[in-house]
This record gives sequence, structure tokens and C-alpha cells, in this order.
Amino acid sequence: MNSFITQSTITCPNCGHSKQEEMPTDACQFFYECGQCKEVLKPKEGDCCVYCSYGSVPCPSIQQNNTCGSSNYC
Repeated sequence: MNSFITQSTITCPNCGHSKQEEMPTDACQFFYECGQCKEVLKPKEGDCCVYCSYGSVPCPSIQQNNTCGSSNYC
């Protein structure tokens, strides 16, 4: 079994607020509400989730060299 990092610091592009979060290991997270400005973040075009777009660590699916749609996660 491959190991992967499950913690990522997500940074809001609107206000710059950062928070460490636990990433889901069984699904991609498409929406994230900033705890400071309440902006709802969505993945950038070409990214499968908000962690791949705004996180310090890509989601577990990408860490395992999978692509969105071809893994059990996305």
C-alpha cells in the first residue's frame, strides 16, 4: 500500500488566510469555505480539487499518480 500525506495547508487566494486541514482520502473536495472571508473556493481549471489548487500538498489521488476520473478518489 502506498503512503500519502493527508494534511495540507489551504490558502485563500481572496484574503490570504491559511489553515491546515485534513484531506479526504476517499473523495476529492470540490468546495472549501474560507474561515476568514467566507469565500467559497472551487478548483482551478485542470485541477481535480481545492487542495490541488490552493493547498500546500496535492490530494491523495494525485500523490498516488492518479488522475481525476481514473482513481477511486475523484
